[in-house]
Amino acid sequence: MLGEITDSFSPLRRTHSPPDLDDAASKICRVTVEEVEDEDGTYNRRFFESYPNAGRPIDEGKTVFESYCQHKEDEGEDVWAPFADEEEWGLAEWMIKNLGQTRTDEYLKLPITKNRTKPSFHNNRTFLKRVDELPHGASWSCKKVMVQGNREDEDGQSLSEEVEIWMRDPVECVKDLIGNPSFKNHMAYAPSRAYKDKGGSERLIDDMWTADWWWDKQKELPEGATLAPIILASDKTLLSQFRGDKSAWPVYLSIGNIAKEKRRQTSARATILIGYLPATKLDCFTSDARSLAGYRLFHHCLSLLLEPLIAAGRDGVEMVCADSFIRRVYPILAAYVADFPEQCLVACCKENRCPKCLVAADERGNPLNSLMRDPESTKETLERRRNGQHPVEFDEDGLRAVYRPFWANLPHTNIFTAFTPDLLHQLHKGVFKDHLVKWCLDIAGEDEIDARFKAMPDYPGLRHFKKGISSVKQWTGTEHKEMQRIFVALIAGAVPSRVVVVARAILDFCYYAQLHTHTSESLDGLENALTVFHAHKDVLKELDVRDHFNIPKLHQLSHYIQSIKLFGAADGFNTELPERLHIDFAKEAYRASNKRDYEEQMVLWLQRQEAIFWRVSYLEWVAEHGAQTEHQYGYDSDSDAEEDFDFVPVVSQDIVHVLAKTPPHPQQSIQHLETMHGAIDFLPAFKSFLRKYVPHNHIVPGYQDRFDVFRQAVIIIPPNPRVSELPKRLRVRATPEVLPSPSGRKPGSPARFDMALLTDGVRASKLYTLEAVQVAQVRVIFTLPRQFGSYSRPLAYVEWFTPFREPDQFSGLRQVSRSTRHLRRNGAVVHVDELVRPCHLVPKMGQKVDPSWTSANVYEMASNFYFNEFIDLDTFCVSSAIT
Repeated sequence: MLGEITDSFSPLRRTHSPPDLDDAASKICRVTVEEVEDEDGTYNRRFFESYPNAGRPIDEGKTVFESYCQHKEDEGEDVWAPFADEEEWGLAEWMIKNLGQTRTDEYLKLPITKNRTKPSFHNNRTFLKRVDELPHGASWSCKKVMVQGNREDEDGQSLSEEVEIWMRDPVECVKDLIGNPSFKNHMAYAPSRAYKDKGGSERLIDDMWTADWWWDKQKELPEGATLAPIILASDKTLLSQFRGDKSAWPVYLSIGNIAKEKRRQTSARATILIGYLPATKLDCFTSDARSLAGYRLFHHCLSLLLEPLIAAGRDGVEMVCADSFIRRVYPILAAYVADFPEQCLVACCKENRCPKCLVAADERGNPLNSLMRDPESTKETLERRRNGQHPVEFDEDGLRAVYRPFWANLPHTNIFTAFTPDLLHQLHKGVFKDHLVKWCLDIAGEDEIDARFKAMPDYPGLRHFKKGISSVKQWTGTEHKEMQRIFVALIAGAVPSRVVVVARAILDFCYYAQLHTHTSESLDGLENALTVFHAHKDVLKELDVRDHFNIPKLHQLSHYIQSIKLFGAADGFNTELPERLHIDFAKEAYRASNKRDYEEQMVLWLQRQEAIFWRVSYLEWVAEHGAQTEHQYGYDSDSDAEEDFDFVPVVSQDIVHVLAKTPPHPQQSIQHLETMHGAIDFLPAFKSFLRKYVPHNHIVPGYQDRFDVFRQAVIIIPPNPRVSELPKRLRVRATPEVLPSPSGRKPGSPARFDMALLTDGVRASKLYTLEAVQVAQVRVIFTLPRQFGSYSRPLAYVEWFTPFREPDQFSGLRQVSRSTRHLRRNGAVVHVDELVRPCHLVPKMGQKVDPSWTSANVYEMASNFYFNEFIDLDTFCVSSAIT
C-alpha cells in the first residue's frame, strides 16, 4: 500500500515523540520529503511502500545526551564542568584543536595567561586531565599478534614479528551512531520503497533504505527487528610525506540508517574510525611468501576487530536510538568501500580477477553476465584446499589460500555483493583519465589537445588549464572531474567520429553514475551508455591505440547497476570520503605524536579530539532544547561571494535572482557600455524595451543617459534531488576587461560575458527541459534610470543565439550559432528574472583549432558552437530530460 506524504519537511525528517509505543510503531516507516510545486499548481510528491513491522520500538529510553544531562543535574554540576565557565571551555576547545602538548605548556606559562586569563589548569598535564574527564565514544584497546615467518636467522631459528592491532568494539560504535541525537532528523529504522507516482510504477532509489538489500535482508530477521546496515571502509595510507615510510591502515565504520548526505559530511562524524590494522612489511617472510602472508594477516586482524558483530548480527542488541526509543538492532555488514586492490584482498582473490564475479581473467573486456561469487561455495573451496585437496575451483576462481576469511562467520553477509562502486578510482581516475584521455592524446597528439584546453572559453567555477594537460604530472579527483566537464566538446573534430561516440558513452556513464537519486530511466541510461561503448570500442584497436580491453576498472562498470539497486546511489559509497578522513584520523594524529610508537599516541589524541567534538555536539543539543535557534540556509556555490548581496531586487516563483545591494559601477555612459561591454546596439534595444514595457514614458533615451551597472547576477536554484540536497548558487557575469596597472603590481583580468539560458519573455520558474529556452550572451546587467519611471525589475542587455539545432550525430551535443539581424548581432534588453541559469558553449574547432583563438576571445571569433551539457550535473539532467 502506498501512502502519500503531505508534510513539508526536510528529507528523512521524522517525529518519534508519542508516549504510546504502539503509536510510535505505527509511525516508524513514515518518511517525509520536501514537496515541490509544479507549474500547474500540483505537487511533486514521493509515495512510499513501507515494510510492515520493521524497526519497531520495544520501550522508551534516554539518549546519551539525555542521560548525561540527567547525570549533571543529579551531581549539581554546571553545564561547563569540568571547566570553570563558558569562556574557559572555549579556550580549552581552541587549545585542543590548535596546540600540541609543548605549545600548550608554553602558552599556559605566559605571564599574560597566568595573570590575566587565569585558567583553572596550569600546565599541559592538568589541562589534559580535564579533557580526559569528558565523555567520549567507544574506548580503544590493543591486541598483539605474533607472526611466524618462513625466514631463518643466523642460528637457524625462524624469524617472527609482533604486530599490534588497535581497535574499538564495532557494536559500541554502532550504538554511538544510531543513538546520536544529532542524527535524529537524518535517521531511518526501516526500509521503504519510494515511487514517483501513486500507482508505484516508477521506482526511486537514493538512500540505502530505499534500495533492495535492506528490504530483502529484513525478511531474514524477526518481526519488528531493526537492521543497522554496516558500511566498512579500509585503505592503507602513508603518514610521512617527505621522510620515512611510516604507514597506517585505518578501518572506518558507518551505518546505512544515516542519510547519505549526512554521512558524506566529514564534519558530522557520521563515519568513525574503529581500528588501525598493522601496516607491517613482514620482513620475516621471503619475498615469494610475503604477499600471501599479508593477505592472511589482514583477514586475521580484521576478524579480531569484527568478532563482536557475529553474536550481535545473529541475536540482535538492544540500543537506544536517536529518537529516544529502544529497539533490538541487528548490525549486519552490508557494504564495503575500498579500491580495487583492497577489494581483491577482502575477496581472497588474485588481482587479475574480478572480486565480485567469476568472469575469466582474459574476458573482462567483454559485456558478459558472469555468475557472481558465492560466499558458501568459496568457503567450501578454501576449506577443501586447506585439507590438502586440489579443487579445480580454486584455480578457476582465482583464489588465494586464505583459509579463514574475516567474513566467513559474519551472519547475513555476502562480501562479494558488498563491494560498492568506486567513482573516484574506477571512473574519474580509471576509465576516464588513465584510459579515455590517454587514448585521445595518442590519436590527436598532445599539442592539439593542449591547444584546445588553452582555448576553452571561461565559465564560473570552471578550471582553465592554461598550459594544457600533457605537462601535468600529478592529478587529483577534482581535476579529473574538471576535465570531464568539457571533454566531449573539446575532442569533437580532433579524433575520428567513432572515437567521439566512445567518449560520449563513457562520459554519459560517468554522469549517470554520479546522480544522487536513480529511477529506471537513469539506470537504463547507465546500461545504454555501456552498451554503446562496447559496440564502438573496436575503433581503438583499428587505430592501434589498444590491443585489448581486458581492463579491471572497465569491467567493474558492469556491476554498477546491480550495486545501485541493492544499496542505493553510488555517491553514498565513494572512496573519496575515506581518503578525506585520512587527514583527520591518520595524518593529523600522526603529526601530533613524537613519531615513535606512534599508534598508541594517535588513538589517545583522537580520543581527546572526539571528546571535544562530543561536548560541542552536546552543548548544541542543550541550546536547541533550551531555545529555538535561528535556521541557517545553506547553498551549493560555484565560488566564494565577491559582493554584498541583497535578496530584495527580484524574487520569482522558484528561482531567486540576486544583485548587489549597491551597484559597483554607477552612472555608466552608453558609450562606455558600447566600447567596454561590447553592447554595440544597446541604445536601439533599450528604446525597443521602453516601447514595450514602459509605454507611458515620453522621454527619449540618448547618449546623455547614465546607467547603474552590476558585475554579476546570482541565481539561486531550488535543490534538484538528482544532484544535490541544497539549493545551488550560480553566477552570470558581465564584466569588461580590466587592464593591468601601470606599475604592473596589479594584474589585469579578461572580459567575462557569460552565456545563459533565457526563457521566452516570462519569469524563470524552473527548468526541466530545453524546449522553451534560448541561449544568449549577457553583456550588461543594469537597472532602469529613474527618469524613465519606477521599475523594480533589473534588466540585462543580451545578444541572442539561434534556437537549438539537432544534436550532432556523434557527440550528441546540441548546436547553436550567433543570431544576426541585418548583418548585426541580434541584441535585446530583457529582464534579469528571465535568466534561468548560466550555460557553457564550446566552439566547434574542426580538425585543428585556430591558433589565434584564446580563452578570452574565442566567443567573439568563433561562429558555431556546441551547447555543453556536461558542464554540470544539473545541465546534464535537463539536457537528457531526466525528471
